[in-house]
Amino acid sequence: MSAPGVKRGRPLSFDRTTALTAATLLFWEHGYEATSIGELTHAMGIKPGSLYAAFGDKKSLFKEVVRSYGRSPVGAFVGAALEAEPTARDAFRRILREAAVVYPDPSHPAGCLTISATTNVTVQDADVAEFLRDLRNANLEAFETRLKTAQRQGELSAAANPHALAAYFAAVIQGMSQRARDGATITELSETAELALAAWPQD
Repeated sequence: MSAPGVKRGRPLSFDRTTALTAATLLFWEHGYEATSIGELTHAMGIKPGSLYAAFGDKKSLFKEVVRSYGRSPVGAFVGAALEAEPTARDAFRRILREAAVVYPDPSHPAGCLTISATTNVTVQDADVAEFLRDLRNANLEAFETRLKTAQRQGELSAAANPHALAAYFAAVIQGMSQRARDGATITELSETAELALAAWPQD
C-alpha cells in the first residue's frame, strides 16, 4: 500500500542508457532545433509519455544528453588532456591531434555536439544556446588557466598572451569541428592541428 501523498509510478519499460544514446546521436546529427519529439521517440523506441516521464521535456532531455556526452570519451578528451599531460604544450598538442581523429570519426556524427547542436535556435530556445555557450566558455577559461599556470612555471614565455592563445586554440578547435561536418578528413584536420601547434610562442 502506498504512503499518503506518494505516487506509484510504473517502472521504466526501456533501457535508459540505450535511449539516451539514441537521443544523443539524433541531436548530434541534426541539432537541437531540427530534432522533433516524434523523431526522438522513434529513435529511442519509446512513446512520448515515457519520454516526458523519464527525461522531462525536450530541453531537459537535451541537457542530459549534453552532460552524458561530456563524460564520454568523444566528449571528454579535451579535459582529459588538460589534466593528464605534464606540460601545457603537451596538453594542447594532444587536444588538437585527438580532435583531428575524433571529429571525422564515421562511427558517430561528425564534429562536436556542444559546438554544433545549437547553431540555429528560435528566440524561445535561446536558453538552450546559452547552456552550450556557457560550456564552451568554460573550456576557454580552462585553456587560459592552464596557459597562465604554464607561464607562472616558466614553460610559457613571459611575453606570451595566455588569453589570446586560449582564444586562438578554441577557435581552431571549433573550426575543426565545422570542417569535419563539412567532410574534412583526418588527414586535413591533422594538417590543421600541426599548423596550429606551430603558433606556440617561442622563447
